[in-house]
Amino acid sequence: MDSLFTDAIETVSIAIFLSREEKTPYIRLAIRKINTLNIFLLILWENKSLDNKKYIALSEKTDEIGKILGGWLGQTLKQNSPDKTGEK
Repeated sequence: MDSLFTDAIETVSIAIFLSREEKTPYIRLAIRKINTLNIFLLILWENKSLDNKKYIALSEKTDEIGKILGGWLGQTLKQNSPDKTGEK
């Protein structure tokens, strides 16, 4: 789990400095890492290895990170799409 979180941070750090066109695969990779982390948190909670309070605190943060990354991905895709002005 530590490496997933570290990988997600590294991937975001790389994406920040890339051109708009190059960001998308890195943002998608970061989203996959965070989603996988969420699955592991759920497994730990279901196996009673993580109490409710810790699970809620961690999952709220990772959910928020996922929403931010999803918004960033949407914005990047929108910026990279061909201009549709003038088309009917």
